[in-house]
Amino acid sequence: MTGDGGNMAYNSRIEGFRQNEFPMLRDEVYLDHAGTTLYAKSLVDKFAADMTSNLFGNPHSASFSSQTSTSRIEDVRLRVLQFFNADPSEFDLVFVSNATAGIKLVTEAFRGHALGFDYLYHQACHTSLIGVREEATHNHCLDNAGVDSWLGGTNPFTDLSHHDSPLLVAYPAQSNMDGSRFPLEWADQFRRSQAASHRPTFTLLDAAAFVATSPLDLSNSETAPDFTVLSFYKMFGFPDLGGLIVRRQAAPIFRSRKYFGGGTVDMVVCLREQWHAPKSQALHESLEDGTLPIHSIIALDSALDVHRRLFISMKDVSSHTSFLSQRLYDGLATLKHSNGQPVCLIYSQPSLTSKQVGTPLGNGPVVSFNLQNHLGGWISLVEFEKLAVLKKFHVRTGGLCNPGGIANALNLAPWEMKRNFSAGFRCGTDNDIMSGKPTGVIRVSLGGMSTISDVDRFIAFIIEFYLTENIPEFISPALVPDPPSLPNMSVKGITVFPIKSCGGFHIPTGVAWEVRAEGLAWDREWCLVHRGTGQALSQKRHPRMALIRPVIDFSKGQLRVSYFGPLLQKILPEVAVPLSANPSLFQASMTSNPMASRVCGEEISAQIYTSREVNDFFTAALGVPCALARFPPGGLGNSMRHAKAHLQKHQKVNRRSQCMIPCQFPGMDTPPDSDSESERQRILLSNESPILAINLSSLEALNRLLTEQGGKAVSPEVFRANIVVGPLTAGSQRFAYSEDHWSSLRIGQQDFKMLGSCRRCHMICIDQETAEKNEEPFVTLSKTRRFDGKVFFGTHMCHLPSPNTSTKETQFPTISVGDKVLVDPV
Repeated sequence: MTGDGGNMAYNSRIEGFRQNEFPMLRDEVYLDHAGTTLYAKSLVDKFAADMTSNLFGNPHSASFSSQTSTSRIEDVRLRVLQFFNADPSEFDLVFVSNATAGIKLVTEAFRGHALGFDYLYHQACHTSLIGVREEATHNHCLDNAGVDSWLGGTNPFTDLSHHDSPLLVAYPAQSNMDGSRFPLEWADQFRRSQAASHRPTFTLLDAAAFVATSPLDLSNSETAPDFTVLSFYKMFGFPDLGGLIVRRQAAPIFRSRKYFGGGTVDMVVCLREQWHAPKSQALHESLEDGTLPIHSIIALDSALDVHRRLFISMKDVSSHTSFLSQRLYDGLATLKHSNGQPVCLIYSQPSLTSKQVGTPLGNGPVVSFNLQNHLGGWISLVEFEKLAVLKKFHVRTGGLCNPGGIANALNLAPWEMKRNFSAGFRCGTDNDIMSGKPTGVIRVSLGGMSTISDVDRFIAFIIEFYLTENIPEFISPALVPDPPSLPNMSVKGITVFPIKSCGGFHIPTGVAWEVRAEGLAWDREWCLVHRGTGQALSQKRHPRMALIRPVIDFSKGQLRVSYFGPLLQKILPEVAVPLSANPSLFQASMTSNPMASRVCGEEISAQIYTSREVNDFFTAALGVPCALARFPPGGLGNSMRHAKAHLQKHQKVNRRSQCMIPCQFPGMDTPPDSDSESERQRILLSNESPILAINLSSLEALNRLLTEQGGKAVSPEVFRANIVVGPLTAGSQRFAYSEDHWSSLRIGQQDFKMLGSCRRCHMICIDQETAEKNEEPFVTLSKTRRFDGKVFFGTHMCHLPSPNTSTKETQFPTISVGDKVLVDPV
């Protein structure tokens, strides 16, 4: 299958398969390895038929079921070798749990060598290959120029000269970061290099990314790598299994391996003598420790069948994915803002042409890039991913477990990476732009199940949200009206959220509610923590938390909780815990070693309830093993948290300006997530500040946009604000987002300081009444309230205690629904 016509036929077949087999996933766009699992349904159906027709036992036995397993496993082993044109007389296949396990198995052999070993690895290696260096006597990282020098006879590393110990050289067939491909011939060239003339040299090829979309030909054992690791999951989506293909000429190195497990030895002697005899009939017999993953290997047989039936051959997959990759590359490369600034900075090279398909060089079907605004500022990866998730794109962002490739692409020197680490950067954190440089990339990986529609929809997505067509020469914002011109405002609603991420408790009209230093009384004092990890649960991952509704009952001194969602199993209609923090209700820290809890990435000392009735209630409601925990006011160290809210740059550009819809001011990074003012503000389990407020005028403006687009208006509840303020009369949209520039508020007799706008995530897309998740209002806000790539709605604030403590209002500060609100704009 070559040319556009063949690719169109392939594309049509895959589109039809996806529509027929997975109609419920019609809107999903697969641009990552996750798409491989799309054909797992057919695979699992075939596997299930195999499992229900045969009985498979532990192969370390003479029973019929065991012999059946042994026979099938060896058949699959042979079939995999044939898939890669590897002659079984020249190669052996060792089944491992994943590609990393194959790398560790090779490392064990070299680590056990009497003279140790030296290690060379390419800059584009995956982290799992880089980790081998910690076991080597000496190690060095090579870029392409370094490889050329080494192969040309130049050895710049004096510590690798004149050694008798073995040398292991590792590199990827294809970079998992940007898709760059490297010559398979390097394996033979390293073994024939001048440096290899006086020491045994072996090559380790990471083929996991390469074989997912391209044929690997090992027909020539003289030039093939000594060790090739791969992932069947990346190839087929199922099973979760890896493979290590060993060139038999390199097999003697495994004699140095020290460890042995059950099934890999013929005899073991203990007590007075310590001796064992490894199995020697086949290499894999001495390396596959313990009971093999029998059923995963049987599933691999089904995977090979379904793959051949659906895709015909790996050459067809390679042709199709190269075609899609080129289409995506061209589509992104041509995008420019109206001032000529490119939208995408692409790190990958153009893909292979159809005539080159099957060759080892060029670029695989991977496009890695970063987004820039019209001023050249970087778009936050975290914010991009929020939108991508809502629009159902399956992509990957971040460092991609490829530190060398990321450093090279982003021009990050080692000292810069260490500085970023010292400044708080960790894998998976929100620190995606530091010192003017991104810390990761966006990666699109095309696979056999990807289609033209996936690519075109992604390009349209980038155009819709990140391409700026009409750039004004300057921004002339309207002035905020003077204080007398502001409408008469009042408190429209007060809500506390006793259990973090669960439903809110609305304060009845006329009830005076206490304001504490940490926020409103009883707000986010409890949370649900995972019993295994201690991590606080969130609606973002468990939307049904919105259906857990707490009620604060002062007459009984209880927090009563009910669940209003679908029941997975029978649970109590309601549970209650005392408002008083009775020590007997919690794990005793003096007699037990409770697991540390984490909230928003911070480690905290929460008190875990021991009541099985209470914890089982929440576990049954969410289908997640969890426990109720409490984080009462007061405390020190991990028993205390501080606010991270701060004024954003769109609030600082012109403190006398008002942002009007639409409003996008992209620019440099926002300040750090803390400042000297907010650090002094204590919080309980809220994300960033003691109190969150929204302006009804802003909500009216947002809902007008939503309904004009044919959407549904959203309620204040989706923003999970503590205080809703608004004009006494409706229709004051001209004051929308004026809260960006308020300095302080007076509610009733209490004063509050504004700490900064609230950065939003797609949790606001969860309907608080039904727990259903949609893409609005985040999508509309991303077009109208995005500053520096981040989406904002609402404002953080804290209570300012009066220096005069002689009155009832200052000794016991309260606010109520209906209280008059006075605004002090800057």
